[in-house]
Amino acid sequence: MTLEGKKIAVLIAPRGTEEAEFTKPKEAVEAAGADVTVVGIEVGEAKTNNGDLDPGGSYDVDKASLNQSSIRSGRGVIRAR
Repeated sequence: MTLEGKKIAVLIAPRGTEEAEFTKPKEAVEAAGADVTVVGIEVGEAKTNNGDLDPGGSYDVDKASLNQSSIRSGRGVIRAR
């Protein structure tokens, strides 16, 4: 499946997102050719976890915007406008 030419938003919380639940989908859509934007509630750095207590990596948030005018859902996927 190719996502060439598609813009995909991947959402992340500022803290507490399970690292694999963020990185695996992001890597998959990037590998399929999508242009990925990381969206959170604030621009800056988001810190992930591995399990409940182990810290994961830190990831840059490209855009802070989580309102209905900036994202829409369809078929279970959040798409950036």
